[in-house]
Amino acid sequence: MTTTSDYIDAVLRRARAPMPPFGWETDWHDQPLRHKVYPQVHRLPLPAGLDQPAGPLGRALTVGPAGPADGFTLDRLAGLLRTSYGLLERRLRVTGNDDNDRRYWGQNTTWGRGTASGGGLYPLEIYWVSGPSGPVLPGVYHYSSPHHAMERLLAGDVTEQVRAAAPHAAEIAATDQFLLVTVKFWKNAFKYNSFCYHVVTMDLGALLGTWRLWNAAQGLPATPTLWFDDAKLNGLLGLDGFGESVLAVVPLPWARPAAPGTASAAALPGADPAVGRAEWERSLSVHRFTQVEAVHQATLLDASARPPAAGAAADAAARPVRVAAEPVSLPPPDFDRLAAAVAALLRDRRSSFGAFVGRPRLPAEDLSVLLASASAAARLPLDARGSGDPPFTRLCVFVNHVAGVPAGVYDYDDATATLHPVRAAALGELLQRNYFLDNYNLEQAAAVIAVVARPVQAVAALGDRGYRAVNAEVGAVTQGVYLAATGLGVGCGAALGFDNTSLAELADLADGDEWPLIILMVGNERSDDADVDYRLS
Repeated sequence: MTTTSDYIDAVLRRARAPMPPFGWETDWHDQPLRHKVYPQVHRLPLPAGLDQPAGPLGRALTVGPAGPADGFTLDRLAGLLRTSYGLLERRLRVTGNDDNDRRYWGQNTTWGRGTASGGGLYPLEIYWVSGPSGPVLPGVYHYSSPHHAMERLLAGDVTEQVRAAAPHAAEIAATDQFLLVTVKFWKNAFKYNSFCYHVVTMDLGALLGTWRLWNAAQGLPATPTLWFDDAKLNGLLGLDGFGESVLAVVPLPWARPAAPGTASAAALPGADPAVGRAEWERSLSVHRFTQVEAVHQATLLDASARPPAAGAAADAAARPVRVAAEPVSLPPPDFDRLAAAVAALLRDRRSSFGAFVGRPRLPAEDLSVLLASASAAARLPLDARGSGDPPFTRLCVFVNHVAGVPAGVYDYDDATATLHPVRAAALGELLQRNYFLDNYNLEQAAAVIAVVARPVQAVAALGDRGYRAVNAEVGAVTQGVYLAATGLGVGCGAALGFDNTSLAELADLADGDEWPLIILMVGNERSDDADVDYRLS
């Protein structure tokens, strides 16, 4: 066992053997800021970004980008950032969460974003490294989500440092515009402590999955790189690599390269320049968690690192579907029903939080589209595997209230749109007992979709970095189901607070190789909820 596989094992068994620190109590009065603040920086307001033309979700899921007709522009970048991680609306809906009596006060305001995040927390930060072909002075910028603006942290062309950190990536070599996604661990760990690393690597995948679909709807590529020299990029951003670290690099093919003779900042001479500005930390006490730091350090790479060799990802792929003698055929998934634009669906996405009702039953046509969308979202382009390699994940479905589908546990076969029975039983009450919290009513959800993977096998096949890759795919699947549910007008919610061991037993994943990593609840919602449509724009 490695440090990473030991951590994975602790995460998956935490319902029966709690992870340290034991007795941790969240100090909500000393929580970190939800939006990173750099004092006394120059902000460049971005275009609103809400009027970008975009294709339908169904096409983005199934066809993908046509190849960059003319690449990114500032307007397109603004739209990508605003609809994925910018503030879109104030959340005032009465839900099954326990904060209904607090978030209506200004100091406790909850702001909705397009991308889902574990526990309603947003620990990711986005930096833009712009070279001479961009529309701004070359340098390093931080995306300030509450201002929808770029904060200049460093002036000068440092794009060669990004290329040097991932010399294997052709997409990175072909441009001088990059988005660097980091995670500030304390923004999640203050609540989830040692469980943090598992959550935030899924958050990364949800954001990358959003970008993939948004770009595909615009005919643009999005090929994130997870294999790079961590120290080089952390050093560039002025990060220590412990409290905050880069998790992904996304190259942006730009529409109009710099014209000959255009004035721009030259590459800075001498030692590699780095951001020297420090953020303002609200928390008086910032705690460090041994397990989080240990697993993160185990996944770090240097300049000699390369993505896994061709075919290595096949050893980490999901196991084949267990074929039953009498499968249940679902209607063929009709992606034409997902005709709304990706950007519009991102603005409407939300979690159901205890609003599910078991009657009327969910039509089988809806479940078919949701499951097919999940499988399509799993094909997030990653340098951890080749384009033709199978995904790391597959789906087990706990059916409660779906028209024409008997209650029970099923394996989903996306190639044939069929459900293969694993266990015939009404399991809604048992699912509820194996959920830690009381903000979701699993027994009323039409179906509970478990995203299943082999994370320990991924570490064995791909190295410790494989854990990030598997969790990134899980996050992308989660976001794909959220958007598909929004497009169908179906309720959706995601949860990590369940007994993984019990669900593995219910799904007959008895060999200990496969594990349910997240559950996605879908179904009809009650119509008498109280809400206010409080859009920011």
